[in-house]
Amino acid sequence: MKRKVVIIALCLLSTAMLAQIDVATSNEGPSTRSLQGTVLTKGDVPLSDAVVYLKNRKTLDIRTYISDKDGNYRFTSLSPNIDYEIYAEYKGKKSDTKTLSSFDSRKAATINLHVDASQ
Repeated sequence: MKRKVVIIALCLLSTAMLAQIDVATSNEGPSTRSLQGTVLTKGDVPLSDAVVYLKNRKTLDIRTYISDKDGNYRFTSLSPNIDYEIYAEYKGKKSDTKTLSSFDSRKAATINLHVDASQ
């Protein structure tokens, strides 16, 4: 009888320890990620002053960024557990919409956007 009690106690103790290890290691992963890239013409010329839209697919919130003189944009503090849609607009022209998936495990992802800016 004592042997069964000891075995049960050891099983419960090891289960509790494994649960604590799981919580500790899950906290070590990246709590946020970033997304960066360049807005380019179809001919790969950087576009400054393009508006880049980032849409949170869960909350539908939209963040924007105006590309710098080299066409670069950057979004930080993004949840690794949420899908995001991103596209750029320049003088009424829009790029294709791309997706940053929650399955993409990169801490810093790069997505370049192409806009047909020809007149």
